[in-house]
Amino acid sequence: MGMNFLSIRDLSAEEFEEIIETAIEMKKERKREDLLKDRIIGLLFEKPSTRTRVSFEVGIRELGGECIYLGLSETQMSRGEPIKDTARVLSRYLHGIIMRTDSHEKLIEMARYSSIPVINALSDLEHPCQVLADFMTIKEFKGDFRGLKYGWIGDGNNVCHSTILASAMTGVEITVASPEGFEPDKCIVRYAEKIGGKVRITNDPREAARDADVLATDVWVSMGSEHERAMRLVSFEGFQINQEILELAKPDVIVMHCLPAHRGEEITEDVLEGEHSVVFEQAENRLHAQKALLKRIYSERE
Repeated sequence: MGMNFLSIRDLSAEEFEEIIETAIEMKKERKREDLLKDRIIGLLFEKPSTRTRVSFEVGIRELGGECIYLGLSETQMSRGEPIKDTARVLSRYLHGIIMRTDSHEKLIEMARYSSIPVINALSDLEHPCQVLADFMTIKEFKGDFRGLKYGWIGDGNNVCHSTILASAMTGVEITVASPEGFEPDKCIVRYAEKIGGKVRITNDPREAARDADVLATDVWVSMGSEHERAMRLVSFEGFQINQEILELAKPDVIVMHCLPAHRGEEITEDVLEGEHSVVFEQAENRLHAQKALLKRIYSERE
């Protein structure tokens, strides 16, 4: 891989699985390392965060580094400074930029003008760090990826896009069930199919759930879409992971959600807290997967 991680597409299938394996090993023996000693990483976040911010800050420190958190209002970008100027200045101060933004184009521009690694901590197009953790969780509970059936029920959003790409890369068959008008980006689907992925898009959540090894969902109303809340609640009615949907999946299905969850909307309380849920293991794995990613990037730069 190169020095940047903006998309699941930045990894080969072999690199993806190696990062997952490294993450699992690092989780088994959680210890402090000095990989990032004398390195300072900047967290440049335009959007609020709990899991992403805390897991990256803890992971950087456990690898021996330091970090600086910069919210949008704390930078001159909020007053119109061009990203290319910010990128070139931060490159002279820091050893890496972890960016959470509402625009994938901003992320690409940051990487274009930076001379240090840039990592996508969420954009409107993808959320690749989340999906590294998700597939680490699948590996822990299911073993080999190949032949698994993954059912995504809900918004064809950034997490869904990265999930489609990772599924194609690992031999997982994925069915995405979204309301009409909320399906995943066709370019993402075409790319996944081009590299051999088995991707099915439907408007029927029952199709996604049927015989699934993994079921996953995300909020119906993402950050930045609050003004659409009333419309979305109507559009997504019926696209909920509940006991009825769960019964269509395999008996040993695991249920995932990247959190935060809106109980009673995209997932019911009993499913989120039930025996099939691996949601909090999945959340913990953000830390380990991101540490493994940092290890991969910075080991190659030594």
